[in-house]
Amino acid sequence: MPEPDTEAEGDTVRAAFARLYSDGRAYADAEIERQKLRAGIAGSGVRDAAIFGTAGFLLVLSALIALLVGLIMTLAPHIGPGWATAAVFGGSLIIALALLLIAKSRITRMRKALRS
Repeated sequence: MPEPDTEAEGDTVRAAFARLYSDGRAYADAEIERQKLRAGIAGSGVRDAAIFGTAGFLLVLSALIALLVGLIMTLAPHIGPGWATAAVFGGSLIIALALLLIAKSRITRMRKALRS
């Protein structure tokens, strides 16, 4: 008589493992779908940020160009158009050089901090 109980327990264990496998598979599939959704959300966020950042950068660049043109037009009656252009160009180069030197010093400081 012990055989029917053993056979019933074997079926029960087998059914439990089948359910466990099925549930694990369903969980894995759900987790894969969840990660795909997260990747899609992150990808669209990065894309939108890149679009808006590029548009903002272009507007700032346009404003800077307008400022420089306005500065040339303001200086032209006083020192002439050629000298106004040269003065604005030279001033822009000096400011750009100063900003690049500051950036270089920050990079050097960062490298020293990373080496330590």
